[in-house]
Amino acid sequence: MLKQHARTVDVGIRLLDLILLTISLPLAQAAYSSARPDQVSTLGDPWLVQVLVLLTWVALTWAFQVYGTYRTRSIAVELGRIAKTLATIALVVAAGAFFLKEPASRLLTALYFGTAFTFVAGSRLVMRMLARSARRRGYNTRRYAIVGTGAIAEDIARTFAAHPHWGFQLAGYVLPEVEHPVPSPPGPVLGTLADLERILDDQVLDEVVFAVPRVEIPAIEKAILLCEEQGVAVVMCLEPLRVGTARMSLFELGDRPMLVFSRTPTDVLSLAAKRAFDIAVSALALIFFAPLLLAAAVAIKVESPGPVYFRQRRVGRNGRPFTMLKFRSMYRDAEERLEALRAHNEMSGPVFKMRNDPRVTKVGRLLRKTSLDEFPQFWNVLVGEMSVVGPRPPIPAEVKQYKRWQRRRLSVKPGITCTWQVSGRNEVNFDRWMELDLEYIDNWSLWRDVQICLRTIPAVIAARGAQ
Repeated sequence: MLKQHARTVDVGIRLLDLILLTISLPLAQAAYSSARPDQVSTLGDPWLVQVLVLLTWVALTWAFQVYGTYRTRSIAVELGRIAKTLATIALVVAAGAFFLKEPASRLLTALYFGTAFTFVAGSRLVMRMLARSARRRGYNTRRYAIVGTGAIAEDIARTFAAHPHWGFQLAGYVLPEVEHPVPSPPGPVLGTLADLERILDDQVLDEVVFAVPRVEIPAIEKAILLCEEQGVAVVMCLEPLRVGTARMSLFELGDRPMLVFSRTPTDVLSLAAKRAFDIAVSALALIFFAPLLLAAAVAIKVESPGPVYFRQRRVGRNGRPFTMLKFRSMYRDAEERLEALRAHNEMSGPVFKMRNDPRVTKVGRLLRKTSLDEFPQFWNVLVGEMSVVGPRPPIPAEVKQYKRWQRRRLSVKPGITCTWQVSGRNEVNFDRWMELDLEYIDNWSLWRDVQICLRTIPAVIAARGAQ
């Protein structure tokens, strides 16, 4: 019943957000007209903007995980995700207006999204206050019991007790049946696992939390079945199964539950949003910069004989090879001359970087300085071999020289830009470069991709670290 109620609340919040976003635009237009009565408010076609905002909101709220887990998520995290979603939508609207050459007032845009954030965030704060008030009076609460004793069980109880607004009430502890003595829990004891059937009959329980050591997991099968038989939710603490720092997730293979350990992003919806972001950005980049790319191709062809594009075998996600495209910035015999220049390598590790590389053509030097040589890689992004943001793809010879911990940077799709690109590029040593990539993987989010893209623009204009 509580889960059905939670689903009803979730649907209600989603509908309320859409309504608040819809009414924010006319209110922002009214505020704009009041502030500047002598000017006509412009934000392109209002209906088109409204539809675009609502559709983008629906997509990005999945990616930024705005909805769900309302009880246990802090208000600061929730408001932060709402702000990131609306900021990203504002960037989408601004980019759309720029590319479509639609008139768009910056003041009206700021008023619109400021109003939207105020309404959506305000509704969340009001709902939180109402929910907390109701739970303090005993409404919409969940009673739970903990099976197990020791540090993990006590930490779970402390966490719930420290957040009374979540609405969880501890009924007591159920002691595991073990031969050795167990420490007394800091709360009421309801009995042992042998008494669980009686406990479920006597107590009002919405959930039973199992927090037992790894060796005792096989012994609780009967207890789980008892809970399932009576419709009481079972929550299994998987901390005893953790090995390392990988994130754990579950999925079903047929009717068999499977536990997954992964240090890479695995959320399907977030990854789908990243792919949609890649397609949109790469398509717009290839279309918008087409005249400039054509001019670069002509300049390359005129200056020196050879192909316009430099095709090189690179290593992609989990070691998958692919052919990466770049504008050719070197003479045709560059590969043959590489060994003679090895002694002049200015980069630590297996990567070769050399300032004033004699193999680079004049046009190539300009292309590298402006990063235009990388633009053909948007085609690699469009076909799914690369991402806009991600670790730079290495060549196979470099990968063979990686240390074991460095190979984890291959666990995600490579990208055109990354943290390394906006942190000085060639001015950063190789080990630090690898650390930045792993930090990106461990803390990935679509919002972080947007931030890196925004930081890339001034880095490219200033040509920081480019050679």
